[in-house]
Amino acid sequence: MKIFVAGATGAVGRPMVAQLVRRGHEVVGMTRSESKQDLLRDLGARPVVADALDPDAVARAVAEPEPDVIVHQLTAIEAFNPRRMERDFAATNRLRTEGTDHLLAAGRAVGIKRFVAQSFAPWIPARTGGPVKSEDDPMDTAPPAQVRTTLQAIKYLERAVTGAEWTEGIALRYGGFYGPGTSIGLNPPSEQVELIRARKFPLAGKANGVWSFIHIEDAAAATVQAIEQGRRGVYNVVDDDPAPVSEWLPALAQAVGAKPPRRMPLWLARVFGGEVTAVMMTELRGSSNSKAKRELGWQPRYPSWRDGFAKGLG
Repeated sequence: MKIFVAGATGAVGRPMVAQLVRRGHEVVGMTRSESKQDLLRDLGARPVVADALDPDAVARAVAEPEPDVIVHQLTAIEAFNPRRMERDFAATNRLRTEGTDHLLAAGRAVGIKRFVAQSFAPWIPARTGGPVKSEDDPMDTAPPAQVRTTLQAIKYLERAVTGAEWTEGIALRYGGFYGPGTSIGLNPPSEQVELIRARKFPLAGKANGVWSFIHIEDAAAATVQAIEQGRRGVYNVVDDDPAPVSEWLPALAQAVGAKPPRRMPLWLARVFGGEVTAVMMTELRGSSNSKAKRELGWQPRYPSWRDGFAKGLG
């Protein structure tokens, strides 16, 4: 197929483009930066430069190759501070709303068969009931204030994509990324890894918030499966092993050669990190990957972060 990838040089985009090219697909990669064209060529894709927030530029970029599939991997996350999420995610939220609309309009004009978009699992499920949620479980309706706009943008993207009746609209709710080029990676060491090595990423309270992870290569492989055979809907793209912070954070510290994380009372974590930090440590729910494995025919190379942290960080 001919596949148009917006965000082709991002964390998922790079390994995904390489996998698509190896499988014989023709890939056109969109980037906002002139300087990243050579990277796309090296991956085997044909580059096109366009601003995702310019509807006319997006329309032209999509119209010329007339792709069969559009893949939306656009983000603009340069920093993550739990107290400043509204500011840090503002550009990404525009890409999830305005950028989604522009890509859908361009895709409809050329009659694409499938539209696959990046969503995010950890903040979606309601923080009630059991520790692991499926795609059918209720969404969180009362997130912390600093997450509210981000969650609204994610919900907007999912509604717009899966509600496009003229194509197979697919939203992939990725778990927390780890591996090369991600926020938990060793090549080079990421900011989070450096914080863990400096023992500045403590366990707060009972640290019983449940997280779901996914190695970046596994996220790319699931996306390829969705591109090739996915049906309309939402899929959790996570590994088989949702786990509380109290388990995965000490294991990650060991994997990066750090001392065990310190412990901190929950009230003190709220003082320093705000409500978002407290929720991440004690209230998040994990996600089930049963639907993605069943309907996409996908199996993660790293079924558990336990093996992935030990062998796949970089």
